[in-house]
Amino acid sequence: MADARGVLVLAEQADGKLAGISFELLNAGRKLADQMGEPLLAAVAGSEAQAQELVAAGADRVYLLEDPALGQFLLETALPATEQVIRAASPRLVLLGHTSTGKDLAPRLAVRLGVGLATDVTALSYDAASDDVLACKPVFGGMAVSEQAGLGRPQLVTVRPKANEAAEPQPGRSGEVERFAVDLAGVTPRSRVVERVRERAQTKRLEDAEIVVSGGRGLGGPENFKYLEELADALDAVVGASRVAVDSGWVPSDMQVGLTGKITSPKLYVAVGISGAMQHMAGCSSARTIVAINTDPEAAIFEKAHFGIVGDFKQILPPLTEACRELRKS
Repeated sequence: MADARGVLVLAEQADGKLAGISFELLNAGRKLADQMGEPLLAAVAGSEAQAQELVAAGADRVYLLEDPALGQFLLETALPATEQVIRAASPRLVLLGHTSTGKDLAPRLAVRLGVGLATDVTALSYDAASDDVLACKPVFGGMAVSEQAGLGRPQLVTVRPKANEAAEPQPGRSGEVERFAVDLAGVTPRSRVVERVRERAQTKRLEDAEIVVSGGRGLGGPENFKYLEELADALDAVVGASRVAVDSGWVPSDMQVGLTGKITSPKLYVAVGISGAMQHMAGCSSARTIVAINTDPEAAIFEKAHFGIVGDFKQILPPLTEACRELRKS
């Protein structure tokens, strides 16, 4: 796209509501668009009300994709529709969430458009010298950071959820909403949504939590996770675990944080009795603040932690929990 200009956010929606990742992408996109002196665009297969929400959150123009076939996400219809709006908008950068939807669409879009793709990005910046957007992502289990610039236009990037603050709505903000008619002639879906069943969870999902309290081998057994649960309750947090704790049968597998578990990006990550192996740090290295509690002063996690406490968690967690409860009361 020779005349590529602007940043395009591909917004996600489900059940009539915009997904949180959409507002996180708008925040990141707004900063880049301002640095480049170009417009922030957005596209959504939703309603007029959702389009206006995107405008209020920072979009200068919103492409409202109109076709009944786009009501439920199906890759077979979403892919051609998304390709069409990208070609029509001609942006220099396209942002998607590193979600199940984004991970489905992005590589296929890259092939169709003949451009490069950066995935699971945690930071974006504009380099005026090269006139490129640089994408940073953790690699080697979070032990290093790779800086990438996409080849071709538009650059495609999937952004890790929680890597950016959500854009705040600005009441009264104006922008353009353009109804975009997609052409799905000849597209015959080979699948359909039969039913959507929501999982009933007792707590928030690890991936969505702003505070995570995790335990590992150093806890000594499943009975000691009660200390973590009490602290999590005081902090309104979610309890996680290392692979060792899961493999030992102390906690269920859906609590595992790490390369083979859940990838989290909370504001606060408290690691109790966790050594800091590469596999685990891949799941929490994007946390804004990491607090480590371990009896071993040489534990690898202290190299990554912003704050560290050397000592017995049984002596540290109860008073810490009580202090957190008092702070919440005040």
